Amino acid sequence: MPERTDLAALITGHNAVIEMINAGDAGLPVLTQLLQVARPALGADSLAFVEFTPTGGRVIAASGSAEWTIGRPLPASDPATVCLLSGPRVRRVRLDRLPGPLAGELAARGLSRMIAARAEIGGLTVGSLHALYADAQEAEDGTAHAVVGYLASCIAHMYGDQSGLPVHGDGPVVAALADGLAVVDRDGYVRLWNPAAAQFTGRCSTDALNRPLPFPLPPSGQVLDHRMPDGRWLRITSGELAGPGTLRVVTFRDITDQQRRDQDRDLFVAVTSHELRTPVTVIKGYADTLTDHWESLTETDRRQAARVIGQRANELARLVDRLLSSATDVRPDGDPTVPFDLGEALRAAVPDLPADLRHRLVLDLPADLPKALGDRHSIATVLTELSTNAGKYSSPDSPIEVTAGADGQTVSFRVSDRGIGIRPEHVERAFDRFWQGESGDRRGYPGAGLGLYLVRRVVEQQNGWVSLRPRSGGGTVAEVRLPRG
Repeated sequence: MPERTDLAALITGHNAVIEMINAGDAGLPVLTQLLQVARPALGADSLAFVEFTPTGGRVIAASGSAEWTIGRPLPASDPATVCLLSGPRVRRVRLDRLPGPLAGELAARGLSRMIAARAEIGGLTVGSLHALYADAQEAEDGTAHAVVGYLASCIAHMYGDQSGLPVHGDGPVVAALADGLAVVDRDGYVRLWNPAAAQFTGRCSTDALNRPLPFPLPPSGQVLDHRMPDGRWLRITSGELAGPGTLRVVTFRDITDQQRRDQDRDLFVAVTSHELRTPVTVIKGYADTLTDHWESLTETDRRQAARVIGQRANELARLVDRLLSSATDVRPDGDPTVPFDLGEALRAAVPDLPADLRHRLVLDLPADLPKALGDRHSIATVLTELSTNAGKYSSPDSPIEVTAGADGQTVSFRVSDRGIGIRPEHVERAFDRFWQGESGDRRGYPGAGLGLYLVRRVVEQQNGWVSLRPRSGGGTVAEVRLPRG
């Protein structure tokens, strides 16, 4: 490690981050840039940021030797997660003393110590920043500890702005809080403003009192659902306050999750009806042709009709399987994970791919690939979804490359295309159910938006993880990592 933290380089790099923000950049690209400029200034082998939600954490950004951890989940029950969320906000940790598998994997790669700092907003932990070192000693001036804490606070402010962060929709910044309460006078000016109201609206009592409500006031006894500028939904009710004067009490609560579920339901119905209608219409059309014109059709025409019916029936069966899988959180077979030959499983899955994808696939799989620990039968599903996604967003005559490798702890394979690529701020959102990149993507690249969502669920059920990143030279790389068997 360096004798001193390079504060000059840190300030210069931080200015570049601020210029990105001033230029309109936000979210994951800004966070990644911050880690990239801070790592050399701190003399760290790697910087990584873990975003926490009520269900656990996930590595969403990293620079240096720990970039391989991007996408790695940290369950809420993981001892390391419990450790990180308790104790001092900033502290030094020896990795060989930190419980959990991820700490062991980092230590096995030669990383011995880290400085960890929680990013907190109003008592809520939104994530933690980690400076990882292979050396046994910290910089002699001792500033690294303070700098990591400062950077974690900067990241917390980025979450407070809610500009592209949190990456995951269920992050604690948008979690439901206690009901807001306000009392307004006859002119609609606020006379009482409780702490929950301040949290819902982002207005402290000083900014809210003696000013109009920051949202519409429904008639007494009625309910109004209103969308705030930050995208959250409030359900607002009002009533007359007993006693002299004409005061009204207003209560409101966050119904963002409910609105999201309602939108998901409506989108599910719309997407499902659209996706089912196409193969059903084709199957019915060819079946009617065979029934009504059997005698006048040639043998070649009959075989072609039967072939199309079979292809469309396979598409229909696959779509139904995906819809059913997305509706349950339980593995269909419930079988335990076992060691298996990942390379052989990938090769065996190729013949079952649709012909247009099968002909584009280029496999480069080492003969000595170690065994992976997981569910061999699920690899066909994972490869099908990833190659389908790669094929959808790339030219029909471009190759789809499947490569594999291993390190001391994991066995991995990558599906790479040379298509339109993925924006850095979308690498996590792409795994959301029903999500597609841009508003026009559903029209230009039809699909149910379930493939990557199912891939992540299937892989994480096997204690692995999956991530996306832009491909150098254009396109996208999807990487799946499973534990070594």
